[in-house]
Amino acid sequence: MKVCVVGQGGREHAFASALARTADVVVTPGNPGIDGSTSAAPDEIDADLYVIGPEGPLADGLADRLRASGRLVFGPGADGAALESSKAWMKEVVSAAGVPTAAYAAFDGDPAGRRAAHAYLETLPPPYVVKTSGLAAGKGVLVTDELAEAHADVDAKLDGTAFGDAGRRIVIEEGMRGPEVSLFALCDGRRAVLLPTAVRDHKRIGDGDTGPNTGGMGCVSPLADVDRAACVELAALAFEPTLTELIRRGVDYRGVLYAGFMLTPDGPRLLEFNVRFGDPEAQVTLPRVENDLAQLLAGAAAGELIDEVVVSDDAMVCVVCAAEGYPAAPRTGDVIAGLERAREVPGVTVFCAGVGAGDGRETPSESLVTGGGRVLNVCGRGPDVSVARDRAYDAVRQLSWPGMTYRNDIAAAEAAAAAALRR
Repeated sequence: MKVCVVGQGGREHAFASALARTADVVVTPGNPGIDGSTSAAPDEIDADLYVIGPEGPLADGLADRLRASGRLVFGPGADGAALESSKAWMKEVVSAAGVPTAAYAAFDGDPAGRRAAHAYLETLPPPYVVKTSGLAAGKGVLVTDELAEAHADVDAKLDGTAFGDAGRRIVIEEGMRGPEVSLFALCDGRRAVLLPTAVRDHKRIGDGDTGPNTGGMGCVSPLADVDRAACVELAALAFEPTLTELIRRGVDYRGVLYAGFMLTPDGPRLLEFNVRFGDPEAQVTLPRVENDLAQLLAGAAAGELIDEVVVSDDAMVCVVCAAEGYPAAPRTGDVIAGLERAREVPGVTVFCAGVGAGDGRETPSESLVTGGGRVLNVCGRGPDVSVARDRAYDAVRQLSWPGMTYRNDIAAAEAAAAAALRR
């Protein structure tokens, strides 16, 4: 089978690596660190299956256009992708489906909408949650205990200062507290099949969950506090009811549903749905799928999904190494040193995310430069979280470029929790 992966980051590198076990893979546009990258457009590539990685092309209708030309595509059409491209519509859908979620209200940027947004904020206790309704690369959410900061964020989003058109419609939600967890399910238009492993992302830039939100600074799977039985319970809460509601609305959803939950003292609540594999969550999930991934995704795309997805019990920890200035203004063009040494650490895979080609003067092992905010995804794998974490950080310490940024505490709490359960 020939598979075309659409995208250019670490998630797409993880897709390419996992699919290459059984398929011939091409990645468009890819990047200089991903084998099989090409500048050809997706519709110029003759493939048996197209796997669309990022949310942007999905929201723009790429899956619809490819299907209209007779191609087999893993990824929802623009109507289903609205679950992510319009958080306001997503909240409407899950509320209609009876999925437990935070109370909310949506507001536009006209004068009446702006006044209503500020008035609604005043009715809520902290923490205050303000989200762009549109796509913002995972960075469009403010969570704060400061009412003044929330008011300022409403204005910055609605007038386009913060996120352009993506923020001109916002969702303000009831604040919730508790640990977060992500789950994935594959959908074939009729049913959803769970990937039975939970993932926890670390969104903020700094240790101890400090600083601004990013696209994700690292993640860990599985979790000691969310076992497979709990995964099944969470899936029943969200995936099937939502897919049923989508079918009722005429949406033929073929792709992945990515559910983010908060485990509150009053029970789990859905935070969001995304319409693609998370990044970097995919990097600790896809390598552990034991099915033939190409056949699995092709079955979902064809409406003939198998009954069970098998995921290894191994643990994986991903540490994101970012460029200086990320997330506000990442610096690019710095030579990445130590990549081959990092890849030589046992149990480690390094996925290339924001990389560019060097000028040819570097050695073959150091021919890549920083080309984006999140540069490399360093993933350790082992029999438990502690071993996987140690391996990931051993590899991170082999890497360097000017201003390289990473968190030192990815999966620290999960490793401690796993160790406590063993005692």
